[in-house]
Parts: sequence; structure tokens; C-alpha cells
Amino acid sequence: QVQLVESGGKLVQAGGSLRLSCAVSGRTISTYAMGWFRQAPGKEREFVAAISQWSRNTAYANSVKGRFTISRDNAENTVYLQMNSLKPEDTADYYCATGSSYSTDDARYDYWGQGTQVTVSS
Repeated sequence: QVQLVESGGKLVQAGGSLRLSCAVSGRTISTYAMGWFRQAPGKEREFVAAISQWSRNTAYANSVKGRFTISRDNAENTVYLQMNSLKPEDTADYYCATGSSYSTDDARYDYWGQGTQVTVSS
């Protein structure tokens, strides 16, 4: 059974940094695409970042480009999202996901974590 567990979310001031982690079990992440998505209160889930199999490619939402970095540690079977220069509009529940296809479309990911809450105060 594939399981994803996110961690690292917390309350942080605007301009600060956080690193989210997503520990995966039941699947060797090096051969799968990984993605981060977020959902703010009252809004639909949106794409944040993705990394392809073997880390050949990365993609970012325009709203986070230049501030967020997605990476993976295959030895630890863990994916990270480094978030810098955080803004109040980054406040959301953040979810990691894994799938066979590298995509910005959440429908292409078949396993999801339970989410971790990030709150950015102004």
C-alpha cells in the first residue's frame, strides 16, 4: 500500500521560509513523478510544483516560481518543498502526490498525502 505523509507546515511570518517534507512508503519515488498542490480555504486545489522521474524536469506555478523549490532524496524516499519569501497568499493546506505521469494536472496523480497546514501571517 502506498502512503504519503507530509510534515513541516506551521505558522510563519511573511518573508520567512519553510521546508515541507513528504515521506513515501510502498513506492520507490525515483521512478515516479511527484507533485505538490495546495488548497486555500474556500478555493479549489491548485498546482504548486512537480518533479519528474529521475528529477530530469521540474515545473512550478507562476505564483511560486523563483521562491519555491521542489527536490527529492531517493535514498530517503522523500520529496521536499523549500518555500522562501513566503506571502500571506501562500496560506493553504499543502498536499504531496505521486503518479506515473509528470504533470501539473492533479488528475494524473494517483496517491495523495493527508496534507500539512501552512499559515503565513502579514
